[in-house]
Amino acid sequence: MRRTALCLVFALLFAPALAAQDGVTRYVRYQADGEESYGILDGETVRELRDGLFDDPEPTGRTLAVSDVRLLAPVEPSKVIAVGLNYQSHLGDREPADYPGLFAKFPTTLTGPGTEILMPRDAHNLHYEGEMVIVIGRRAEDVPVERAHGYVFGVTAGNDVSERDWQGADLQWLRAKGSDTFGPIGPAVATGLDYGDLLLQTRVNGEVRQSERTRDLLFDVPTIVSYISRYVTLLPGDVIFTGTPGSTRAMEPGDVVEIELEGVGVLRNTVVREAPASTR
Repeated sequence: MRRTALCLVFALLFAPALAAQDGVTRYVRYQADGEESYGILDGETVRELRDGLFDDPEPTGRTLAVSDVRLLAPVEPSKVIAVGLNYQSHLGDREPADYPGLFAKFPTTLTGPGTEILMPRDAHNLHYEGEMVIVIGRRAEDVPVERAHGYVFGVTAGNDVSERDWQGADLQWLRAKGSDTFGPIGPAVATGLDYGDLLLQTRVNGEVRQSERTRDLLFDVPTIVSYISRYVTLLPGDVIFTGTPGSTRAMEPGDVVEIELEGVGVLRNTVVREAPASTR
């Protein structure tokens, strides 16, 4: 009995250290008791942090059950940038470009795990795009490729929701990719992963729709970060969607969409149709 009790005490005292032995830490942003905080996700527990993610945060000693908090989008970026056509499986027979094709989304596109993807009333061809998302950890200006890794804080899962009819009809993709809730990310930002070779998978109502490894990116993470920083100053917390693999299909109201990135977790959202203007 005494030996069992000692083992239990050891496990409780050293569980956080043992859980981090693989070198991977998963950070979350959450709401509890009406307040927003950052924390470290450790199984079914969140360990609260004293400061933001990019200021060497320290645990406060407070822990909460995941079931008692509401997970939010894990960061609040100043900018959201995306790379298009970055897997050959998505390009099909087309030749890759000589440099990453970039476009911007808005911070207001971002939403967290467990939230709703809002399908606008006049949208009829809304597609999922499961992606690995880079989170920047340091101010980056004209960073060379060989140093770009040092500016990456971690990665998370994302869904670059896209209205295909609007993409074809509009001069720019502002509403097609920039509408509210068109950029779910989460559930956590993972550090310490080999993000050059992670399994990325998209499921709709449990059916696998996309499945590929990030080693198949045409432009890898260092190339993307370096290229963007040549023109745009990247700040801590900024996010970069890295492109979607394979083909995509239209989503319908009621669909449950899951984006799973190896080592990060599952980002789960439900598609809902926007209410008619007369009922809002």
